[in-house]
Amino acid sequence: MSEYILEMTDIIKDFPGVRALDGVQLKLRPGTVHALMGENGAGKSTLMKCLIGIYHKTSGTIRFKGKEVDFKGPLEALQNGISMIHQELSPVLERPVSENVWLGREPYKGIHIDHKKMRADTIELFKEMDLNIDPDEKMGNLTVAQMQMVEICKAVSFKPDVMILDEPTSSLTEGEVVHLFQIIRKLRSEGCALIYISHKMDEIFQICDEMTTLRDGQFVGHDLAKETTVDALITQMVGREVSNMFPKIPCEIGEVVFQVEGLRSGKQVKDVSFDVRRGEILGFAGLVGAGRTETVETIFGMRHKDGGKVFKDGRELTIRSPHDAIRERIALLTEDRRGNGIVGIRSVKDNTILANLPAYGFPINHKKINEDTDKYVKAMNTKTPSNDQLIMYLSGGNQQKVLIGRWLLTNPDVLIVDEPTRGIDVGAKAEIHTLISKLAAEGKAIVLISSELPEVMGMADRIVAMYEGEVTGVVERDSTQWSSEHIMALCHGQKD
Repeated sequence: MSEYILEMTDIIKDFPGVRALDGVQLKLRPGTVHALMGENGAGKSTLMKCLIGIYHKTSGTIRFKGKEVDFKGPLEALQNGISMIHQELSPVLERPVSENVWLGREPYKGIHIDHKKMRADTIELFKEMDLNIDPDEKMGNLTVAQMQMVEICKAVSFKPDVMILDEPTSSLTEGEVVHLFQIIRKLRSEGCALIYISHKMDEIFQICDEMTTLRDGQFVGHDLAKETTVDALITQMVGREVSNMFPKIPCEIGEVVFQVEGLRSGKQVKDVSFDVRRGEILGFAGLVGAGRTETVETIFGMRHKDGGKVFKDGRELTIRSPHDAIRERIALLTEDRRGNGIVGIRSVKDNTILANLPAYGFPINHKKINEDTDKYVKAMNTKTPSNDQLIMYLSGGNQQKVLIGRWLLTNPDVLIVDEPTRGIDVGAKAEIHTLISKLAAEGKAIVLISSELPEVMGMADRIVAMYEGEVTGVVERDSTQWSSEHIMALCHGQKD
């Protein structure tokens, strides 16, 4: 028997006009956590989709438990012991948690689904995983973090030999990450092999035993985690050193350009007030559920405003829809890239111009559309075979670059970016951080929301801390309170 439970050798995957994988190798030992590293577009997700049968490899061999396999789809992979938790979740939002966990394998009593047993099995599973979620709760009422934990428990319930986790902590709080790592260590001790995809270096070196690195669809190297460093790994991934992750450009901060007073919306936004000045990056920090996203969605007209006022250049605005906000030259890069960001079945070009359609007149000026798309694809260094490529086929980081280009095309005065680098590799993160700094230097007012405190502290001039829908404090960069300890205390409900 081989010492490896999974061996992927010389994997090639061709799409029309592009080779996504070019001779990739991956060897996985049982009872280990193996990091699969690389920038967005490096081929990580494509390799995993070839493994579980979403894509069919062009050539190469896959050996699983000593036998050559070529799964026809995820169900066959699952039935053979390979489970994958995708970065983009797809729960059935209108059905209870228990039905989501056992979807497609419901227990029956005669010809009817045995809901009592399904509920009891869910409670037992959650107890084993130390997860405190009501199995009767509608899935759509859970937070994204809770949905992620349910998906992880669902994958565990299959008792897989290999589990693939794609950006599993992108929506989790610090405490939930600790909980997830406990689950991973338990699975590892039971002999399960785990493939772990993440751009968070601290996590990789905390939980992983080995790592395989890809770059531009090619195998770069394999290392033991204890024998390499963060800097060496980043250099392998991007082919260059990324010396400054938070390239903050000192710039002149001018007058207040945007102001919010007493904003209220449902139970999530309670009397929120803040202002942003020209040339300033205003960071928002808080735990999952703090109300940061709900606040900016209310400002942008995506949620009903129950009270409060919004001003721009001293003038009170009436914003009832995103169309009103765009007309006032306010832009919002949303947190949920898949849900309300990209239009997956449309091209890169269509997604780029979506927020700026009136600028192209009638009849439509196709020449200008092509010029604008070219400009922002080049400016954002977006990797795409062509501007006519469907955006759904780009990596998450390149989708994000298209969305940023979309909003820059509207030439906003106020740019709100909600989790702009979630699920994005270190190279793309540095590019996006540089772009945000340059926009601030041009005099734009920037609102930056991030669950990663180092990102907020690295980029912001001031930080607004929120807890359960309320502002608990505002911290200036040059103040004595500018520390991660103080800001985290505010995010946990302590008030200035």
